[in-house]
Amino acid sequence: MPQLDFAAVLFDLDGVLIDTETIIGALWAEIFAGQGIDLSAAEITRLTSGQRFEGVLRQLDEERGWKAPEDFLPMLGERFNGAFAHVPVIEGAADTLRALRAAGIPFAVASNSEKHRLRLKLDGAGLTDLVGVHAYDPSLVGGVGKPDPALYVYAADQLGVDVRECVVIEDSVPGARAGVASGATVWGLLAGSHHTHDSRSGLETVGVTRFMQSHAELRDALGVSVPV
Repeated sequence: MPQLDFAAVLFDLDGVLIDTETIIGALWAEIFAGQGIDLSAAEITRLTSGQRFEGVLRQLDEERGWKAPEDFLPMLGERFNGAFAHVPVIEGAADTLRALRAAGIPFAVASNSEKHRLRLKLDGAGLTDLVGVHAYDPSLVGGVGKPDPALYVYAADQLGVDVRECVVIEDSVPGARAGVASGATVWGLLAGSHHTHDSRSGLETVGVTRFMQSHAELRDALGVSVPV
């Protein structure tokens, strides 16, 4: 295995460590249908992947002229909170975190999820103990989420490293944009069930330099092994 050339590893959450994007897509489809918004599965993925609620609503306003009613955001929060009691972990994700811990390599999770929902997801996936305190959300950087780089810069700072010496593991264009803008190296992990042959091209466009299809491939690229 190659020697790791990075000071720390910064992970996105949805689609990278947990396989929630299919759940999220189905929930968005149900919510959109209830509002009379007709979107294909591909359109839903494009609108919602890696985005905060506010970003999705902004795009709907800009692209379709649809404005959310006043009670829409609280309703979204309730619906999504209820969906994450049990969260599927992407195959090998927990092993990757264990391998990094065993190797003494710092890592953190930086997610666009709202603070409470981030913890719900980690708890529902059984990853809370592995991630520990290093799980960060936009509330820690003035509410600014990806594609702004602030969240990745903050996560690196909390680990005591320069973000430019980190590798960011992402699967969405907004997240990859954030990683690239922060100065980190960005790798694409396309292990989630929602990814198609188009996923790679979008990520390449924004500066992702390397791709893996599984956590086993990622561990090999990072030069770490699952502890026995």
